[in-house]
Amino acid sequence: MKKEIVFLLEELSARALLESLLPRVLSAEVGFRLVHFEGKQDLEKQLERKIRGYQNPQARFLVLRDQDSFPNCVDLKNRLLALCMASGRQSACLVRIACTELETFYLADLQAVEQALDLKGLASQQLSNKFRVPDRLGSPSHELRTLTRKRYEKVAGSRTIGHCLQLDNDRSASFRHLVAGIRRLESELLAA
Repeated sequence: MKKEIVFLLEELSARALLESLLPRVLSAEVGFRLVHFEGKQDLEKQLERKIRGYQNPQARFLVLRDQDSFPNCVDLKNRLLALCMASGRQSACLVRIACTELETFYLADLQAVEQALDLKGLASQQLSNKFRVPDRLGSPSHELRTLTRKRYEKVAGSRTIGHCLQLDNDRSASFRHLVAGIRRLESELLAA
């Protein structure tokens, strides 16, 4: 069986981001599979079954979900971890929460947004209070649409921006944890 990381994703835009981001993060020795669901309820409903039934015993799983309006990141993560535990493969699972939405990752790297969407002047706004720590924003998707004058579109924008994101960007803690988690699973697979 091949060494692979299976990404269990809330939505298509997360898949689009990872399609363009993962080839820059993972070595050629580790494959990946992207499984997107039809929203957070569908993800939670099918998560345990998908992990339990996955045929590759070497696979590692990374669950990625937006926090959205869920009041507490830790409680949400624990809820998803409980579903992973119920699958019987908890040690092969990692959960990452995008605080508050996937678009936070993009607002943490306005240079990438500027480059990907061919806009001028966005990167200069990175040091403003609003975009210094974008994980604190209430509606990152709204902020991004406003900032880009509605040029940002969820799926196509995610795919394009994913090619440009700086992997070492630390303005979004949730992005930093996602990249670190991917690298951790990769190193586990390569050590096995």
